[in-house]
Amino acid sequence: MGSWQVERRRRTRHLIELGGLVVKAGIVDLTGDNRATILGALIWMAEKLRSEQGEHAWQLWAEKGEQAFATERKEQKTPTGVQELRHGRT
Repeated sequence: MGSWQVERRRRTRHLIELGGLVVKAGIVDLTGDNRATILGALIWMAEKLRSEQGEHAWQLWAEKGEQAFATERKEQKTPTGVQELRHGRT
């Protein structure tokens, strides 16, 4: 396999993972998969990060993301039946 193919696969995987984050955050469902709205929100985030409040926004968002990943890891380690009890499902 050529180096360009390896790089293309790496880039494709990266893009898929980023798209997965958009889905995982619930953005696709909340926007009805409206691509203009999703792009607008991402542009707003980029503008926020470039602003005077950028460092503060970065810290808040990073914390929230780390918490979400930690919760997901914890839920993956919990047996399904226990998860359902925690969430009020039977």
